[in-house]
Amino acid sequence: MKKFFFVAFAGLLCTCNSCTSKTDTTASSDNSDKDQQQKNIAASDVVTNAFQTGDVSGLDSVIADDFVDHTDQGDKKGRDSLKAMVNMIHTNFKDMKTEKLGEAASGDYVYSWMRYSGTSDGSMMPKGPYSMSAIELAKFKDGKAVEHWSFMEMRDMMKMMPQPPMNKMDTSKMKK
Repeated sequence: MKKFFFVAFAGLLCTCNSCTSKTDTTASSDNSDKDQQQKNIAASDVVTNAFQTGDVSGLDSVIADDFVDHTDQGDKKGRDSLKAMVNMIHTNFKDMKTEKLGEAASGDYVYSWMRYSGTSDGSMMPKGPYSMSAIELAKFKDGKAVEHWSFMEMRDMMKMMPQPPMNKMDTSKMKK
């Protein structure tokens, strides 16, 4: 009977130790993932700062050589294309302000809810003041951004598009 209890106790002890080891490994892995996500958020902040200031010097450390920006005008490839975009935005929207409304990181992705405001010179959108919000989504690999997407709020996009006068709209084709 003592042998049975000894074997049962040894088996129970091994089972408990294996569960503890597995939990410790998972906890260590979770901390590593969270550390990487925080580094990715910090890298995303470097990009935001570049758009705010026009200073692209920090981008080499956070943007991969083969970076792809998925835009409404097609994919823009390479770190230099992002630098050109930063320069163009900073030149045409000199007083642009950026405000981070929220952010989240999940795996290799960083989501930033941003508000952009300032005054347009009329070269890219109607001349005058603007305020728009968008979700900026970046995918990271080895601590550097490899892809980017931007999703603008539809209401803000519509404000930038020319609208026909209401009295000249053809309403005959509208469903009743």
